[in-house]
Amino acid sequence: MTSLPSQKQLKDLTLDHVSVGYDGVAVVKQASFQLHEGQIGCLLGPSGCGKSTLLRAIAGFEVLLAGEIRVDDEVISSPSVNLNPEHRHIGMVFQDIALFPHLTIAQNIAFGLTQWPKDAAQERVRYLLELVGLSGFEARYPHSLSGGQQQRVALARAMAPKPKLLLMDEPFSGLDAKLREELVPDIRDILKHEKMSALLVTHDQMEAFAMADQVSIMSKGEIHQTGSPYEIYHCPETRFVASFIGHGDFLAATVCGANCVHSDLGTIRGDLDHGFEGNQQVDLLVRPDDILHDDDSEFVGTIESKFFRGSHFLYRVRLVSGKVVYCFASSHHNHGIGQEIGLSVHLDHLVMFARE
Repeated sequence: MTSLPSQKQLKDLTLDHVSVGYDGVAVVKQASFQLHEGQIGCLLGPSGCGKSTLLRAIAGFEVLLAGEIRVDDEVISSPSVNLNPEHRHIGMVFQDIALFPHLTIAQNIAFGLTQWPKDAAQERVRYLLELVGLSGFEARYPHSLSGGQQQRVALARAMAPKPKLLLMDEPFSGLDAKLREELVPDIRDILKHEKMSALLVTHDQMEAFAMADQVSIMSKGEIHQTGSPYEIYHCPETRFVASFIGHGDFLAATVCGANCVHSDLGTIRGDLDHGFEGNQQVDLLVRPDDILHDDDSEFVGTIESKFFRGSHFLYRVRLVSGKVVYCFASSHHNHGIGQEIGLSVHLDHLVMFARE
């Protein structure tokens, strides 16, 4: 059996107050986060927020205006240092996949292995084809594969030289929703199997939550918060993160004591020490799963619109006060627009911001 080159595993990717821009104008400003060995990170935000620019800076395609990017203890980017992309031990999977149409699948995967011994390269290709579920496809050409299969080949090609870090720029955006839903957890499993650190760029929240251990939320060139998907959803640190992640409404509320607020939903007691003073005016974040349909409840609202999601309905319900909020209901509870329904409030975790 041929001995394969050992993998140079990433210990830490560190971005320290990184600014990137063009003609001296910053597009990304003071971005900082750290990715540890074997972690999958994600830059998540709306189009034009700077996430792809930041990814390109990590790859070495953009020069920094300020800050440092370090891989382990080595500075690979700063205003005075810009290590060439080919020397960074970083792989990339692009949005357009860009497989070579004139090369077989095996030749595509082996493209970055020209410096490897021939036997070792062939063994690596065989191993990766089996890992991505495409054994027996080595002699076929990209045009004969489905979109999902082509994306697996692109992943295998990027992983073949055993990079320290894999960067993925909107790799699933060209696939239909069902295929994305199936492929994303498979790709995560493959990366975890290889213990490969990776950083994904996407604007799709569900894709980010399904793939990443750690998510950095970006807006207008700035990172607002970095944390686990659970932390990002349940403990947003800024109003932008709270409004960008998931569905939700802000209700005007008044602090009535420790762990207690009063709003159009009544008096709510939660498990978060909110840090606001008594009688302070705040905006309370209410998500769809905080208000459930309950036929037995005397607290009611009127359905203004409805969205069928297969397993459940999302109703927009007008409260007696006139405020409209989301309500989560089982798909078996199919009520009509204009109908009054009972509501049950399950807002245990209080997320609030000072009143704007």
